[in-house]
Amino acid sequence: MFLSPKESLSERDIQKGLKIVIWDGLAAEAMTVFSSGTFLVSMALLLGADSIQIGLLAALPLATNVFQLVSVWLVGRYHNRRAVAVLCAYLARVPLLLIGFSVLLFSKLSLDLLIFMLFFHYLFGSIAGPSWNSWIKDMVPENILGEYFSRRNRYTQLVNVVLSIVLALLLDYVKSRFPDFQLMVYAIFFSVAGGVGLIGGFILSRAQEPQSYLSERNVFGLFKTPFKNPNFRKLLVFNCSWAFALNIATPFFTVFMLTTLKLSLSYVIILGVAGQMAGILTLRLWGTFSDRYSNKSIIGVAAPLYILCILAWCFVGIYSRQYANLLLLLGIHLASGFAIAGINLSLNNIGLKLAPKKDAIVYLSVKNIVVAIASSLGPLIGGLLAGYFVKRKLLMTIDWSSPIWHKTFKLLELHGWNFLFVIGAFFALLALNQLSYVKELGEIHKNTVRRIMRTTIRNNLRDYFLIGDIIAMHEQLKASVKAGRNRFKRSKSTNEQIPK
Repeated sequence: MFLSPKESLSERDIQKGLKIVIWDGLAAEAMTVFSSGTFLVSMALLLGADSIQIGLLAALPLATNVFQLVSVWLVGRYHNRRAVAVLCAYLARVPLLLIGFSVLLFSKLSLDLLIFMLFFHYLFGSIAGPSWNSWIKDMVPENILGEYFSRRNRYTQLVNVVLSIVLALLLDYVKSRFPDFQLMVYAIFFSVAGGVGLIGGFILSRAQEPQSYLSERNVFGLFKTPFKNPNFRKLLVFNCSWAFALNIATPFFTVFMLTTLKLSLSYVIILGVAGQMAGILTLRLWGTFSDRYSNKSIIGVAAPLYILCILAWCFVGIYSRQYANLLLLLGIHLASGFAIAGINLSLNNIGLKLAPKKDAIVYLSVKNIVVAIASSLGPLIGGLLAGYFVKRKLLMTIDWSSPIWHKTFKLLELHGWNFLFVIGAFFALLALNQLSYVKELGEIHKNTVRRIMRTTIRNNLRDYFLIGDIIAMHEQLKASVKAGRNRFKRSKSTNEQIPK
């Protein structure tokens, strides 16, 4: 059979497979840009979606992860992860083509049809996921796991950045010049997404798989195994609570910018790109520290920063001048991109690290399924809360009044979506406390990692950036001044000892 696994992989097979997986990632990322994220939200708003429907769209890719159990059953029955991953990847791309063709051929698309088709897109993608994860875990050498995936993520995010900017500019142009053709442009996007996705499936099929055999137990018996592992169970508790907390707020950032702040799609995409660039520039750093120290320590450093970024969204929109809001949004996206790059990389790696090799697909599937259930509840609850808070407002101000001047300063203004950001940050802070119970081999205290990171970043700045030269010049100036003072003191002391 064309997709049959091999008993063992040669070094040539491994090196070829590593390159193929990167190309597969590029194709998958291009498909994702064309058919999800900001563009999907913008298309849903064009079709008249409300907050609950936006929450449902955000929950779909998470809720369908429960079907990863099917992947475990298929691999257990046929012992062919490559076939499951590739064939389901093909099936996941077809609904995207159908969404695009339905508009191109019939010039209309309902929100219900969009949600229906996306359900099958995410369903087959979810089935392919665990097989792919287990397959890649056996192919990528463990000693380069962090560095390899950080490099792969850098490449995929660069594709995301370039495509996102080009497509956003195109959509804004069409919206301003030919508003009646907006839906047609989205249809082309989905058609391209499906085509690129099919090409990615073909590329992935060229990589070799080392033969593996799942434990000879029934699916439900296998499903219970990870819960019997105390340390893995603690990881599930943290991952679930963290995912739930973030998904209360994060799916609605784009809606907030498009509807409340009335930003154009180009501004939203450029801000997102700024965050992605921050992540790209720091992925190598996160990957190095992940391999050298521990994933848990990386999360302990990056997660508090991301929680502060969520809280910072509460202050967006309280300024009357648009440029002030844009500067604040830029700072939030840069800090978020830096933090989330480390968090996502570490969460993925720690799951791979704590999963026993023999039952890796079972552990990873259970992790993805359980986390998906918790994650999917987040945007659904967030959508309901947004509907509740839409007519409620909390305003905190400081009034200064004098005979000649009166000024009101806004400290905080919560309305609609902003309430979600506070609630999401609060639950994320509670979730972070669960991380301390997870044990990881070779973990180092987060304070040590934070100190080493500060030193590393400072040294890199000195070596590569102008600010490094400024720091060095400042220290040289301090040294020169100190040396001059010492010479003056020695000279004065010598003069005092000479008899007059």
